Amino acid sequence: MTAVSDPLTLPCGVTVKNRLLKGAMSEALGTRDHAPRPELPALYARWARGGTGLLLTGNVMVDARALGEPGNVVLEDERHLADFHRWAVQGSRDGAALWMQLNHPGKQAPRGLNAGGTVAPSALPFPGGLARAFATARELTVLEIHGLTARFARSARLAKRAGFGGVQLHAAHGYLFSQFLSPRHNVRTDEYGGSLENRMRFLLETYGAVRAAVGPRFPVGVKLNSSDFVRGGFSEEESLTVVRALGRRGCDLIELSGGTYEKPMMMLGRGERGGFFADFSRRARAVAGVPVCVTGGFRDAATIRQALEEGAADLVGLGRPLVLDPEFSARVLRGEAVGSEVRPLKTGIRPLDHSGYMEIAWYEDVMRRLARGEEVGAEEAPLLALARMTAEMGAGAVFRRRRA
Repeated sequence: MTAVSDPLTLPCGVTVKNRLLKGAMSEALGTRDHAPRPELPALYARWARGGTGLLLTGNVMVDARALGEPGNVVLEDERHLADFHRWAVQGSRDGAALWMQLNHPGKQAPRGLNAGGTVAPSALPFPGGLARAFATARELTVLEIHGLTARFARSARLAKRAGFGGVQLHAAHGYLFSQFLSPRHNVRTDEYGGSLENRMRFLLETYGAVRAAVGPRFPVGVKLNSSDFVRGGFSEEESLTVVRALGRRGCDLIELSGGTYEKPMMMLGRGERGGFFADFSRRARAVAGVPVCVTGGFRDAATIRQALEEGAADLVGLGRPLVLDPEFSARVLRGEAVGSEVRPLKTGIRPLDHSGYMEIAWYEDVMRRLARGEEVGAEEAPLLALARMTAEMGAGAVFRRRRA
């Protein structure tokens, strides 16, 4: 049986010190020109001291013209490499591994955020109410797809130069890779659309380009949906096929989640015992041939230990429990019967409670306060957090946020 304190050696030869992973959460701590703000090194130093073996950054965009939300950090050239280096150094304290999550939003960006509009596999609008939040994107040409692959490779190479311990390609939650994988959003008739073999071509080609850019001894991972959980979307069986393909290519870590803006299962779950996606993760691990992480819904030490001992995953990903308690991992590792105080945030104001804005603003506010060394409890008033974030970023930025 795997213990939470056991080290894990990845296919590239790098060893992670234990089986706990800090999942990516949006920090919205980029400057006006998209450099990392000083709060990011401080925040990740705190998580590194908290004992978690592998820390994943919030999404870092590969193109300043393609932001997913206000406050995104972008790594596309050398301009801010010193700032990224400070982030890498502080997030690698006490033996932690800090990986950069690389992302492109595709059409999943608020209307008006990107001056040149958005791009996607196909020029299809989002269904229903999401069409008001996200404009219909322009379809990418094949040459543009190749250019995006090159951008991911360049950003990965720069992350390595800056001192990060690895990179992860974000192919879940409805972003660009996820849009290519989904037959609901990809109706192309060329080599990047139609069959699953074609729909996963962009992801696999980009993985190959990133691997070539960073070399065989540098960790490269992928975050993948177990399913989109919408009719006509990316299915579990298709996900297993992509898992096998990534495994054959030696992917160092496949992190499994699920859902998109249309169906945010990464936040809601389905009530499964042992985390939101643990049952699927167990199936994926049986065919992957490489380490698998499952993230979502893990709130107590017993559930984490059970997932590892029963073979659901090689690592367990934690998000909000580490915001509420940066020492949560250390307590789990010490054998404490610890549980998290993560709970739904309610203000009594229906539009706020049902929009997702409140949850995002509250956790981003807490991350800022953690970076300043403050202690924050789960009882902190949601409306005060929203007021602080609005005062800092402006109402337009706060209310043009993604829902998950």
